[in-house]
Amino acid sequence: MVVTQAQRKPLEASDRHTLFEPYRWELQLHCYRLLGSLHDAEDLVQETMLRAWQRFDTFKGASSLRTWLYSIATHACLDALKKRQPRTLPLVADPTASDPAQRPAPALAEALWLEPYPDSWLAQATDNPESRYTRSESVSLAFLTVLQFLPPRQRAILLLSDVLDWRASEVAELLELTVSAVNSALFRARATLAQHYHPDGEARAQDRPVDAATSTLLARYVQAWETDDIAGLVALLKEDATFSMPPFPTWYRGPAAVRTLLTWAPFGRVPFFGTGAHRQWRLCPTMANGQSAFAAYRLDPASGSYRAWGIHVLTYDDPTPACQIADLLLFQTPALVTSFGFPPFAD
Repeated sequence: MVVTQAQRKPLEASDRHTLFEPYRWELQLHCYRLLGSLHDAEDLVQETMLRAWQRFDTFKGASSLRTWLYSIATHACLDALKKRQPRTLPLVADPTASDPAQRPAPALAEALWLEPYPDSWLAQATDNPESRYTRSESVSLAFLTVLQFLPPRQRAILLLSDVLDWRASEVAELLELTVSAVNSALFRARATLAQHYHPDGEARAQDRPVDAATSTLLARYVQAWETDDIAGLVALLKEDATFSMPPFPTWYRGPAAVRTLLTWAPFGRVPFFGTGAHRQWRLCPTMANGQSAFAAYRLDPASGSYRAWGIHVLTYDDPTPACQIADLLLFQTPALVTSFGFPPFAD
């Protein structure tokens, strides 16, 4: 939306919230890509809307309202990133798999981990078919993990250029740089991605429609959790499958390690499996970052209700000829369940 001087007076008298609201979802996605955190992105979009409301008198209409809002959001995120470490995942933070017989390192209180993004929110953001990366690829956990390797300004330049398809001159104006400086930073950012980002068959499989083999895999996964069937769960894993559970920094490799880990209690007083209690868990299907996911609830014996536990995100291999889980990522953050549109408690 381009606002002319002739239009400014009625716009100034209008509800500014209504004016900005159509851009909320795409701004939130932009902030999420920059920050790697769902909750930080929500906070920064609120900050963006507040700044835009306060500064609306300075908007001269020389650019579109969308461009102006992206400028505010990008600068708000860059300000926030000056005070925060890049987010990552346990497999990237430490290249060595842990011993499941040893108690894992304590959960890190500081927010260091990437958070999953609901596909239901992604569907409400606009897409640009001309961009270098598709919308689903540019929000994949594999892409975001490598994106966090970039310095914040390079990260912003790459996202604006290759995901939003802005011209170098537009990016330069937003960041108050020269066009040559933008092109140089973009070259370095692309080189870093080329070095570290190599989407394989497992990552590409996530974009394909769910076929019969994948549906069977997901149904068996739910059944294993809800019937306390550790053998059934382990049977779904590839030989080199990985398992991690932020905020714990340790991760594990292979079905035997996963079995050992989940049948004793390194993460709490009660093990995940082996209690003999059917329906200790309840899993509700969803999608996160373009991947199959589940909102997980755990039974609270005292109340008899299920409490939100976190989000499971699955990476599986090419479903032909067989479909197995290659990576199991469990985000133990109850607040994420409500962000994905589920209630905090279930019967």
